[in-house]
Amino acid sequence: MANHTGQAAHNKDQSKKATASGWIGSALEYYDFFIYATAASLIFPQIFFPQTDPKVAIIASLATYGVGYVARPIGAFFLGHWGDTHGRKTVLIICMFLMGFSTVAVGLLPTYAQVGLWAPALLVTLRLIQGFAVAGEISGASSMILEHAPFGQRGFYASFTLQGVQAGQILAAAVFLPLAHYMPTEAFNTWGWRIPFLLSFLVIVAGYIIRREVDETPAFAEEGARQAIPKAPVIQAVTENWRDMLRVMCCSLMNVIPVVTTIFGAAYAVQPGYGIGFAKDVYLWIPVMGNIVAVLVIPFVGNLSDKIGRKPPIIIGSLLAGLLSFGYLYAISIHNVPLAIVMSLLMWGVVYQGYNAIFPSFYPEMFPTRTRVSGMAISQNLGTLVSALLPALFVAVAPPGAANIPIMIGSITLAVCVIAAIAAFTARETYRVRMNDLGNPNAVPIPKADYDRMRKEIIDEAQMARRTA
Repeated sequence: MANHTGQAAHNKDQSKKATASGWIGSALEYYDFFIYATAASLIFPQIFFPQTDPKVAIIASLATYGVGYVARPIGAFFLGHWGDTHGRKTVLIICMFLMGFSTVAVGLLPTYAQVGLWAPALLVTLRLIQGFAVAGEISGASSMILEHAPFGQRGFYASFTLQGVQAGQILAAAVFLPLAHYMPTEAFNTWGWRIPFLLSFLVIVAGYIIRREVDETPAFAEEGARQAIPKAPVIQAVTENWRDMLRVMCCSLMNVIPVVTTIFGAAYAVQPGYGIGFAKDVYLWIPVMGNIVAVLVIPFVGNLSDKIGRKPPIIIGSLLAGLLSFGYLYAISIHNVPLAIVMSLLMWGVVYQGYNAIFPSFYPEMFPTRTRVSGMAISQNLGTLVSALLPALFVAVAPPGAANIPIMIGSITLAVCVIAAIAAFTARETYRVRMNDLGNPNAVPIPKADYDRMRKEIIDEAQMARRTA
């Protein structure tokens, strides 16, 4: 029993170390990604683009946000291949370095007034590097945590990947808040906005220290020992799991909810052309509070998925989030700040987490170990590419001065959420499938009664190991 308990303690320690690495790495890397998203909505239209037409400047700035997603499928191809052939750990370190250096470079860019069209050209180039880098983050971190997690707790542990992402967004907005509030507008637009980007140098240092300490996953090591690592995991994923890749692409369209909240919602509320007139620092509190709630909700939803399955929370969360988008946009349209905050907390902070907390376990569980990072990375990034181009579409469909903006944008959002819910409904339920059987469409899940008993025994044994350690 002592040896068994000791092994449980060792496994639990590895699970926690992998989870901490995924959480902190995702938080640091998505801090970079989200400060760009915030600046693209609030600052870049005024400093990187000509001001002859405010509508064109807004569309162009939001399009640069979407351009980052254009590079993501390319990054997913290369980084997914690397993660499935060289390991989860190495690909996560590569992602971190690429993201950190490109973000620091954005903070050093000259403006349109200084160099003309070179300013948006350089901005787009760095955004492409960002998109390439971030393509391997979620799939690599999710796979690493999932493959270290105890059986029966994969949903709980993997959910911390997205909790880290939400924490990164909190940090990004929190850095902008005091700058936007306390700095004079001219100073903030001239140099104050650069500070969050330059601080990303700390991302490189801290992220490397954290990620170099984590061990490679047992599942990947086992593939290597059996010499089962494929030479072309991308091709193998497409030929063997194309149906699941299509499902992941459609489910990933749920990225429309954070797009509506933080990208289009920010432009709609803040940019002068729309005439809503939210103060920048006031609006920045909306995603901050929504993400604080999300950080608290995510582990509970992840744990729930280990009890009732992955599909129910995803389906219900997708449909309800789409419906709540109408109320959120309506609150902005009538300049009701308290109502906008409440709707954001419900739509993004609570309901959306039915999807957001689950996909880090649901997606990688669809694929076998040998193609897990490639299959998830490529399909997820293709789906998010479509959703990331939506802000520019939203502004084109509902430009400044248009009527019924909440109805038009809410209808598109709901339609996208319905597509995601249908895709999840057609997928296999995976929470009771053993690690070695994941990705096998003919795998037989463990019966519910046996699964509940095994899950309880594993949790009890880990608790006993912790008490006797």
